[in-house]
Parts: sequence; C-alpha cells; structure tokens
Amino acid sequence: MGLTYFKRFRMEIGLAGRDFSTLPPLDGYSFIPWRESLLDAHAEAKYLSFRFEIDANVFPCLGDLPGCVRLMNEISQKPGFLPAATWLAIRDGAGPGEPERCGTIQGIVDRNGMGAVQNLGVVPEHRDQGLGRALMLKALQGFQGAGLREVFLEVTSQNEGAIRLYRRMGFQKVRTIYKVVEVAYS
Repeated sequence: MGLTYFKRFRMEIGLAGRDFSTLPPLDGYSFIPWRESLLDAHAEAKYLSFRFEIDANVFPCLGDLPGCVRLMNEISQKPGFLPAATWLAIRDGAGPGEPERCGTIQGIVDRNGMGAVQNLGVVPEHRDQGLGRALMLKALQGFQGAGLREVFLEVTSQNEGAIRLYRRMGFQKVRTIYKVVEVAYS
C-alpha cells in the first residue's frame, strides 16, 4: 500500500444576476427532480458515470454500485441536502421496462450557506449530448431558487472535459487542493 496525491480544483460561481432557465434542446432526454424513491436510480447513474474514471480512484465508493448507493444515502441524509438541486437524466423510449439512467447531479447547502455540487456524472455513452450542461443548469436553478448566492464544486485536475464545461458555464478556479488516497501497488 502507498499514498497517491490527486490534484483537484475548487471552482465557484456567483448566482446573482444570472439566468439559468434556458436549457439546450435535448431530444430524447428528460430530467426528473429528486424524490427518495429514485435513490437507487441516482446511485446507478452515478456508478455508470464514474466506474472507469479517475474519480473512482480518488473516491473508491464511485467504483462500485453498493458504494454509490451508500454515497447517495449519505448525501440525501445530510442536513443541507437540497432536493431542488438534485436531478436525474433519463433517455426516453430506451426500450421496455425502466428508462435508461443517463446522468445525475446532487446539491447540498454547506454549513457556510454556500451551494455545493456533490457529483455531476454523465454515463459515457451519453456524453457530448449536452446532458452535463443541462444537469448543471437544473441544479443551479435549484440553488438560486433556494436563495443561495454562490455555488462551488471540486473537480479532479485530469478531468479536462468537466473543467471546460464548468468554465464555459461561468465557474472559476479559486483554489488547488490535494486529495491523499491510499492505493495498492502491484
């Protein structure tokens, strides 16, 4: 076992005077607001989004479905959990049975009164369709509707696609953080 350091950025956006109401057109996709009965669907979308990504090394719970279920339970039980900033993206008409889970985002209000994006994940097969932007817009609307003035998130520095998205949406890097993770060497 050894320690590895992952470089992460804290990014923030001010909400005052911003309009997050215009969603890009996304044919075939729908967005479902949080309800407790969707906890497993959020966990599945989170798992499918992160299981092969760098963040599954940074946060091992993202690399397995039971870990994602535990994480969703923890997030939804936090005192500052904000249902209005928590959304599930699904693909309509994906076939018989339940709709296909394509992405998820969760938000909380931290103890300092700032909005905090917990996770934004889009399943790889559904990336580059505008789902990440749409999920973030839905969450930012929720934070704004709750009267918050600022929102932050943390992102692993190697996740260049996410960083580009966040910058295009108005987030700015305010700090670099190093997350220490114990890893097994083979």
